[in-house]
Amino acid sequence: MKAKKIISVILTGIVAASMLAGCGSSSRSQTDNTESSSQNEASSSSASETADATEDSENTETTESTDTSENTETPTPAETDDSSETAVADDTESTGKTLVVYYSATGTTEGVAQTIADTTGGDLFEIQPVEPYTDDDLDWTNDDSRVSREHDDESLRDVDLVSTSVDNWDSYDTVFIGYPIWWGIAAWPVDGFVEANDFTGKAVIPFCTAASSGIGDSGNLLEEMVGTGNWLEGKRLDRGISEDEVKDWISDLGISSVEN
Repeated sequence: MKAKKIISVILTGIVAASMLAGCGSSSRSQTDNTESSSQNEASSSSASETADATEDSENTETTESTDTSENTETPTPAETDDSSETAVADDTESTGKTLVVYYSATGTTEGVAQTIADTTGGDLFEIQPVEPYTDDDLDWTNDDSRVSREHDDESLRDVDLVSTSVDNWDSYDTVFIGYPIWWGIAAWPVDGFVEANDFTGKAVIPFCTAASSGIGDSGNLLEEMVGTGNWLEGKRLDRGISEDEVKDWISDLGISSVEN
């Protein structure tokens, strides 16, 4: 009986020792797991911070690179100003030209018209009757001559012309119109030309040639006939007029530039 009790006590002690050993192992295991978890969390946190720092660094570099690229492509103020000045310069270029229109019965008016064209750099346009006037036609002392009959009968003054159309008419902003004086007015072949054209926006300058007569109202009568254009004061010019005299006349008219 005593032996059984002794054995029972021994067994109880062994069991108790085993339990104590198991608890100790479990406690160490839990401690180890806790430390390992903490280390993992710390490592993860460190890795996360490193990643964030790397991303911030990459974003900063990308932004700076983009800004540098934009600044390089943007024109400088000096370049922009140069372009503007060029555009303005192109816009201010004048395209107006000068035309010298004339009818010459004997060549006198033609010579004066040529001098005006040479002086101004203008183009020439000759008014030509389909049926040219001969010397006999121009004999105003003969009551039966062509000009005498046309003078007496205005219905005969509608003279057919070779052409009244000027190439690039709209490109001319100054038009000289020259003619001989017949009975105190412009030679009537000129009438057909001025009636056939629109002088709107053009400065029109009449001039005449005559042995003794002045220009009189010939320019005003042509202006009334046409009804368009800015007609300036006309002038009688001699056959041998010089370029300097033409320049002085144009200057007196207040025309600053009539050259092509």
